Amino acid sequence: MSNAAIDAFLEENQQRYLDELFEFLRIPSVSTDPENAADVRRCAEWLIDHLKGIGLGTVELHETPGHPIIYAEHKGPEDAPTLLIYGHYDVQPPDPLELWTTPPFEPEIRDGKIFARGATDDKGQLFCHVKGLEAWLKTTGGLPLNVKVLIEGEEEVGSVNLDNWIEANKERLSCDAVVISDSSMFGPGMPSIIYGLRGLAYLEMTVEGPDHDLHSGLFGGAIPNPINELARIISKLHDAQGRVAIPGFYDDVIELTDEERADFGALPFDEAGFLKESGAAALKGEAGFTTLERIWARPTLDCNGIWGGFTGVGAKTVLPSKAHAKFSCRLVPGQDPNRVAEQAEAYVREIVDPALRVSVRPHHGGKPVLTERDSPSEMRWNMIPSRTS
Repeated sequence: MSNAAIDAFLEENQQRYLDELFEFLRIPSVSTDPENAADVRRCAEWLIDHLKGIGLGTVELHETPGHPIIYAEHKGPEDAPTLLIYGHYDVQPPDPLELWTTPPFEPEIRDGKIFARGATDDKGQLFCHVKGLEAWLKTTGGLPLNVKVLIEGEEEVGSVNLDNWIEANKERLSCDAVVISDSSMFGPGMPSIIYGLRGLAYLEMTVEGPDHDLHSGLFGGAIPNPINELARIISKLHDAQGRVAIPGFYDDVIELTDEERADFGALPFDEAGFLKESGAAALKGEAGFTTLERIWARPTLDCNGIWGGFTGVGAKTVLPSKAHAKFSCRLVPGQDPNRVAEQAEAYVREIVDPALRVSVRPHHGGKPVLTERDSPSEMRWNMIPSRTS
């Protein structure tokens, strides 16, 4: 069967594929919220039915202590290589809802783009693989290689049950290469081979003072305020050059090579367009690095949320007993999320006002990864090499 026949099949079924993708996107499979647990399972079962429907030889749903894992496979020619496709069907919470132009789980096409929660992370990319497999199976009756498919429902909460499942099934998962399309193309018509992924350490910091809230008119100016102290600590997480100030944070970082920096610099990156898309007034980051280097290959620390005291309508003159912040660290190859969490806690304990108490609690994390650019799987392709988050 020629590639032209497969292309024709894709063209003929484009609207059906789009309708099916929209059906997939409408399922609010938010893995972080227990109230959506039934939706996450419904999404897994929807995928199971769909994978069976396209003709894969083996399709299985595996229970975990959390959300289900889906495994499928189809055998190709006996001596053909084996490809493992990974993806995830869970999505991030859609909040804040008021910032959506259209409801997050009601897909809409605007300016040639699909807008919906999960459209690009990772239901859209995953569905491209699924429909590609269907096109081959429906037009040729088979696949040119052995394919295994692993789809989880907990990527957005740190893949908490995936490691154990992989360890228990490592022989079954044996393959020559893994394709993970939970990332972006560099630009329209410019496919990319991602050879490095940044990891994550997600942490929550709490500063505690008095054992109960106090009136600012009676106690203000006489006791340390946890919110003020939290703000002071956050201000000391970076130095004037935009580097993370936590001691030891950069000790294990694998630096960019001269070749990598040259390759990044040769890309037709539209910095003005990037700034416009962000909605920010200016770009800012670690001194000595370009924007692409900062977002692809440098570690970061960002505060993602901060709360404490009275935040309702009107005024209440309260000194809070506690203040909290959540922050995430994007990690590069060489760094370990557990070690970074320990370094962060040691640092804030060192700089906190001794009249207050501080703690840092890890939520979830993921290790960064770097693939050799001259590995056999990488060398098969002639596309844009890049690292990403």
